[in-house]
Amino acid sequence: MAAADGNTGPTRRSVLEAGAAASLVFTGAAAPAAAQPPTPIRTATMRLSINGQGRAVELDTRATLLDALRNSLGLTGSKKGCDHGQCGACTVLVNGRRINACLTLAVMHEGDEIATIEGLARGDALHPMQAAFVARDAFQCGYCTPGQICSAIGMLGEVDAGWPSHASADVAAAVTLDDAEIRERMSGNICRCAAYPNIVAAIRDVAEA
Repeated sequence: MAAADGNTGPTRRSVLEAGAAASLVFTGAAAPAAAQPPTPIRTATMRLSINGQGRAVELDTRATLLDALRNSLGLTGSKKGCDHGQCGACTVLVNGRRINACLTLAVMHEGDEIATIEGLARGDALHPMQAAFVARDAFQCGYCTPGQICSAIGMLGEVDAGWPSHASADVAAAVTLDDAEIRERMSGNICRCAAYPNIVAAIRDVAEA
């Protein structure tokens, strides 16, 4: 197409189009594909044992345990922090072991005993770890506290089983749960308010009791 001044050379549009085509060739990028229909969501009906109760729920098979707890079962005590297994806010207990609920699929836990922060107390009687956190004022905003408490309970179970940590001076000896051991074993749980000294003190109180 001729330019307004009669020049029959390349136009601005033709230069831009040629540059875009060359870019695709140079980078190896494919031309935009036609829109594909969305992948259908696959769901499954499962029964989870949570805090001593069987709960039937239909879930997307890709749902994490954390999303199942919070969004499908209304158990919002377990918190979503980083959603990458790095902060520990979502920690729950599965068969007595602490896990990051954001890193595991709900469908993997049929038949397991799952305990969340909501199931630790017995009526009005707090779990000893919950009571120690209150007594030691081991929280500020409280967002990480459910994960901290569940993780601490699981950690004490690991100590009872004789598991050493990176901070253990002698991995073959009985564990001495001093402050260094507690800090190392709880290092997967982040408190952005930095209430760590009081958290350590609360855990030490329970361990000594």
